[in-house]
Amino acid sequence: MSVEHTQTAPRTALPATPLDPAATDPFAWLEDVDGETALSWVRERNAHSAQVLGGPAFTETERAVREVLDSDDKIPHVSKVGEHYYNFWQDAEHERGLWRRTTLDSYRTDDPEWETVLDLDALAAQEGESWVWHGASVLRPTAEQLAAGEPRRHALVDLSPGGSDSDVTREFDLVTKQFVPESDGGFVRAQAKGGLSWIDADTVYVFTDFGEGTMTPSGYPRVVKRWLRGTPLAEATVVYEGTDQDMYISASRSHTPGFERDLVHRALRFYANETYLATNAGTPEQTLTKIDVPDSANVGMHREWMLVRLRDDWTVGRTTYLAGSLLAAGFDDFMAGSRDLTVLFEPTPTTSLAGITWTRNHLVVNVLDDVKNLLHVLTPPTVATPDGEWARSELPVGGELLTVGVGAVDVVDSDDVWVVTTGYLTPSTLGRTTVAGPGETAAAPEALKSAPSYFEAAGMEVRQQFTESDDGTRVPYFVVGRADLVSGEAGPAPTLLWGYGGFEHAILPGYSGTVGRAWLERGGVYAVANIRGGGEYGPAWHQAALKENRHRAYEDFAAVARDLVARGVTVPERLGMEGRSNGGLLAGNMLTQYPELFGAIIVGVPLLDMKRYSHLLAGASWMAEYGDPDTSDWEFVRSFSPYHLFDAARDYPPVLFTTSTKDDRVHPGHARKMAALMLAAGKDVTYYENIEGGHGGAANNAQAAYMAATHWTFLWTRLSGATPAS
Repeated sequence: MSVEHTQTAPRTALPATPLDPAATDPFAWLEDVDGETALSWVRERNAHSAQVLGGPAFTETERAVREVLDSDDKIPHVSKVGEHYYNFWQDAEHERGLWRRTTLDSYRTDDPEWETVLDLDALAAQEGESWVWHGASVLRPTAEQLAAGEPRRHALVDLSPGGSDSDVTREFDLVTKQFVPESDGGFVRAQAKGGLSWIDADTVYVFTDFGEGTMTPSGYPRVVKRWLRGTPLAEATVVYEGTDQDMYISASRSHTPGFERDLVHRALRFYANETYLATNAGTPEQTLTKIDVPDSANVGMHREWMLVRLRDDWTVGRTTYLAGSLLAAGFDDFMAGSRDLTVLFEPTPTTSLAGITWTRNHLVVNVLDDVKNLLHVLTPPTVATPDGEWARSELPVGGELLTVGVGAVDVVDSDDVWVVTTGYLTPSTLGRTTVAGPGETAAAPEALKSAPSYFEAAGMEVRQQFTESDDGTRVPYFVVGRADLVSGEAGPAPTLLWGYGGFEHAILPGYSGTVGRAWLERGGVYAVANIRGGGEYGPAWHQAALKENRHRAYEDFAAVARDLVARGVTVPERLGMEGRSNGGLLAGNMLTQYPELFGAIIVGVPLLDMKRYSHLLAGASWMAEYGDPDTSDWEFVRSFSPYHLFDAARDYPPVLFTTSTKDDRVHPGHARKMAALMLAAGKDVTYYENIEGGHGGAANNAQAAYMAATHWTFLWTRLSGATPAS
């Protein structure tokens, strides 16, 4: 396919060698997010994308994806607030979405009766703003208020213009179903990165942009204040102020009756935090007491218990607790100096802690064993038997190669949990069960909702495979598709390999009607690599690919790509890969370091210029992951900076870059500049930038469907030999 390479700005002559970071960046002008010259270039590239990918196949893919996204048969996941169950819903008639509620009895039916609480489409039309839902928090009434029958009415609603990370917060009355005007004392926070959290009905913690010097280098709040209803924000009293090198400062209150606590949270950087117990917060009598756990640990409280989740080994006295372990202690005793810690989970070479969920009386521990879920129930000793052991029982849900998620229905008053199961070929189901204690058997979850099948999975299968990376490390991956293609018997097939490999994030099996309709049904194979840098095997798996060891994540991914070819599933010219965000950095490195392994690459909302990343938007907060390019770290950071690894003299597979103008997390300049660099060298580049959508890339289902059609049409065209119109 011939591709025209035209630019609004003058073409820049480039050397046939990698870009010199000491030289003037020829495409720095594309970092001007809303600059007219940069946006003119974006519009031109978007028009080119529509021209080369448009046609009947694109239109049909867009339609099929939109049908999935707009389906009325999706599971309406709910959150319990008092006697109501709240849900946020988007479909064809409600592009921006509805915040709505129902009762449990009604929710159990096939056609619940929903009461609209807030119509975002109507609000957007009324205010002329493209609002995107960012969530809501509801204040729990006091025990006295509940006894008096007072309703839950105080909510804080977060709304983003266009899907950016920065948002506004407005107080909302759940009884009148109206925003509380500022003139009536309603809490309103102007657009910024930050938030509000309830202290009581007339007081909130506020952490936001208070003016010059109040935001961190990453663009997040570094000051938290106590704000009283009816007073100007300027009069809010400071609770805590971090340094200009911190990442994020916030505060919160636990409203569990009898265990009300105020906590200040200080994020020093990724993987380093401090938590303080605040007494009389925001008053002259305020005291802050640091909870004495390692900065790399996560700490949380439930009633009288404190849990500590370790990222690094921790030696206390003569005992060393291993990284990846989960520890428990009585909170008051710990704060008084006791270091009596109980190990609730300790990792093995194949297991890691995927998550924990408290109910009123129990703790559900979700474990990954070779990227497969196992659930255990731990019951703490009671106040009557303080020296007793934590009892263990099982929660028998899930299945082979299925992901199982558990969430509390009401952590204060109930032992009920939601149970969600899903798999690559298994539509999601939502059930509810009551967690049982020792000597009891938990009932099978009551099936409440099931998602429909959006594609024909007969004849398809899922396999988990393992391969070896360059240093001999065993790397797992999943392969999905028609059985004869997955086995390699009928290959080579067009294959998409997906990956992420960062920030201790595990990629688990999950059903996608979009992947099924746009790829699997057409004869494509879908593969997912669980590479180092992720969280599939706990902190050690993540830490193995940090900073100077970043190359291990890329070696793992390349090993999976080679294994797919060795097994006969595909061949390099029919193998594509995709990654987003940190996965976009992965994709950029596959493009520049392993171009011979792939026939097409999609680079989504990516980091690519690793010399500049820490100076762009939230980039400074990621230096614990990648290193500081303004120091000697640049020696290794440069080794995985695609913008500087690109060599105009090399051959590269066709590449699609996607990003969003409204992305205020990963700067769109990364994708823009890399695309321009490659275009100037005459490479095969397609580029699409959505105007809205933030880091998610799309603000509504229509935009999401268009973006998906762009991705899948590009892949199918490049990997199957088809033309866009076919």
